[in-house]
Amino acid sequence: MLEQRDYTLIIDKSGSMSIRDQHSGKSRWQVMQESTFALASKCEELDPDGITIYLFSGRFRRYDNVTSDKVTQVFHENEPSGRTDLATVLQDATNNYFQRKASGQTKDNGETILVVTDGEPDDRKAVMKVIIEASRRMDRDEELAISFVQIGSDPQATKFLKILDDELQGAGAKFDIVDTVTIEDMEDMTLTDVLINAVID
Repeated sequence: MLEQRDYTLIIDKSGSMSIRDQHSGKSRWQVMQESTFALASKCEELDPDGITIYLFSGRFRRYDNVTSDKVTQVFHENEPSGRTDLATVLQDATNNYFQRKASGQTKDNGETILVVTDGEPDDRKAVMKVIIEASRRMDRDEELAISFVQIGSDPQATKFLKILDDELQGAGAKFDIVDTVTIEDMEDMTLTDVLINAVID
């Protein structure tokens, strides 16, 4: 199931990602870079053409075919600042999947989109709408999966992710395509463990 699947990683680069952890002294951004490197390395074993990476705040940038040796460069070109406009970037990622599907360029087993964020998005309703609309364009349940992973401990973010996980089908989604991991779920796991689990789970 793991092979023949594409992976897209959407990374929050809003201003709060520069906050440092008191224990490790590392910023969320540094932790994110290390975890992205580990994830890209793992995905290369399954999918040698690399992963797609988006970085977003008020606007987003997309990088295609990122292999582990390109991760440092991607982070070097971006600094945390700005808002959390998640809806726009998620819309681009899902549209891109369906465009590739229509032209026969997707993998047999579909795609997993991993979203790492530390706060709630600017527009909750818009995010829910994008996911519900994407689910309605799907032919089968496994074809597209969206996993949200929370870094940091913003209670509003935790609450929003729980809503995404539990309530979208009630709000009209065709399939339950969202899986969320909040800070409470992570327990002793590192961000790297969580991302790799989302891929191999």
